Amino acid sequence: MNEVELFAKSLKDFFTKPILKLTLYPFFITLFVMYATFFVVAHFGLDDFHNHIVQVQQQQQMIQNGEVVHSEITHETYFGKDIIDFLLQYSITSWIVGFLVYTLGTIFVMVFALFITLIVVGFLTPFILKIIQKKHYPTLEFRGYGTIFNTFWILVKSFLMMLLLLIILIPLYFIPVLNIFIINIPFYYFFYKLLNFDITSTIMTKEEEAVIKVKKGNTFQIKTIILYLVSMIPFLVLFSTVFYVVYLGHGYLSELEKLRQTKAALKEE
Repeated sequence: MNEVELFAKSLKDFFTKPILKLTLYPFFITLFVMYATFFVVAHFGLDDFHNHIVQVQQQQQMIQNGEVVHSEITHETYFGKDIIDFLLQYSITSWIVGFLVYTLGTIFVMVFALFITLIVVGFLTPFILKIIQKKHYPTLEFRGYGTIFNTFWILVKSFLMMLLLLIILIPLYFIPVLNIFIINIPFYYFFYKLLNFDITSTIMTKEEEAVIKVKKGNTFQIKTIILYLVSMIPFLVLFSTVFYVVYLGHGYLSELEKLRQTKAALKEE
């Protein structure tokens, strides 16, 4: 099965009634969590901001004939909203504030949405893959190694690794244009680890996963990079994550079927 056929089959399965029903869960749960988080952060953030104080010291000097004839030091205190007004007086600070608010804010919202949907879809993955198995791979037995413990461990480990990468890459965030790509590396790592683990741990053994990753590891990595980039399109992630499981699930199930057929043929010889 080539990539075009695989994508077409995945798209067709995604628009079936059972899969579309499952798509509603991450959509509504993610919307609810983001809605609630927005109001909580906005409430506490604004309260803290209004109580915030910034003191600025400015010195002005009058020079005549190369000599300082008058020097004046002024102190100004800014509260709450006045801080923003002060920052926006200058072009450089105005640009920095705009960049932080719009660029990083947009990235954070999209990544946060992706983070929530990945966790929700993680619970739905076995049901999605079971639907695909019954329809396309009825003779293929699931021999998953996933448990509550190792799933939780992978989630925590991937999250901590993501935080570590975020910290290590801080110096590169200040390089224009490049920073947009660099800041996505930690989030992509989390996306790749969680999504692939959810699928492989449901359908195959660790040994089978290791064999497939040696043969097709780069292929699945390229696929997940493309899927992650698609996730950066605003609001698409609310619907697309279930499709990712369908698409990657077909890829892994197809490779698993070939692997087991090869093993069975070798045993017969």
